[in-house]
Amino acid sequence: MKNLNVFIELTRLNKPIGYMLLFWPCLWGLTLAYDFSEDLNFFLFYSFLFLSGSVLMRSAGCIVNDIVDKDFDKKVERTKKRPLASGKISVFVAIIYVTVLCALALLVLINFNFLTIILALASMPLAFTYPLMKRFTYWPQLFLGITFNYGLILGWTSVQESMNFIPLIFYFGAIFWTLGYDTIYGYQDIKDDEIIGVKSTSIKFKNNPKKLLCLCYSITILSLILIGIFMKFNLIYFIGLIIVTYHLFIFQIKKLDIKQPNICLKIFKSNNLLGLLVFLNILVGKII
Repeated sequence: MKNLNVFIELTRLNKPIGYMLLFWPCLWGLTLAYDFSEDLNFFLFYSFLFLSGSVLMRSAGCIVNDIVDKDFDKKVERTKKRPLASGKISVFVAIIYVTVLCALALLVLINFNFLTIILALASMPLAFTYPLMKRFTYWPQLFLGITFNYGLILGWTSVQESMNFIPLIFYFGAIFWTLGYDTIYGYQDIKDDEIIGVKSTSIKFKNNPKKLLCLCYSITILSLILIGIFMKFNLIYFIGLIIVTYHLFIFQIKKLDIKQPNICLKIFKSNNLLGLLVFLNILVGKII
């Protein structure tokens, strides 16, 4: 039981927000591409595969992140009790866990078509180099956005078996969504990060974060508007975007107080709801 608890803590399985933020873009891409006049069982099966893959790869990513950041984590109040930082588990055992998780993820991946498999494998360097970015650039959140939303492309190709500009526009907007919410998340650790020399957009824009967030979320909303136009969605879809816009600009940006870590965490977690809202909006656009 003790080993199981350590594994859950190491992989953050007790914090579903992480793998849900990885899953939503996959589901967006899948829903955007799917023909709902066909058998719904395929949609449900692909959704299950993407959810499983999101849980597995996010778990593996957390372990890789903790291996790379072990020494940093010891100096940060929020992370110093993580299994690797606190010595509850060795790096060797953590590497074994990563290997097993990646192997399971590969078993999920082989259920998709050839193009999706190739594109997914091509994204692996992104997933495993992201933890290093905070050492070299103030834009690690941008790299996270590129990595976390890659599933949107895979969701599209899993159905269409080809690529066009529509999912790329959506992907571009989703990247800035992640850049926004992870900047908010970073304000929880900003004091410790500045002391130990970790870089982030949270630090770079600490004097005027709302300006960056407005830019990021404006790009996200613009991409959603363009998707609606190119997909010829009905008026209900565009009305739904008002709710999405309200959530991003009023609930998140207006209520943000970077000096209150609990508020930053609450706003960050609310992006799970945002993911659901976007999914439902796309679904309405597709079936009505």
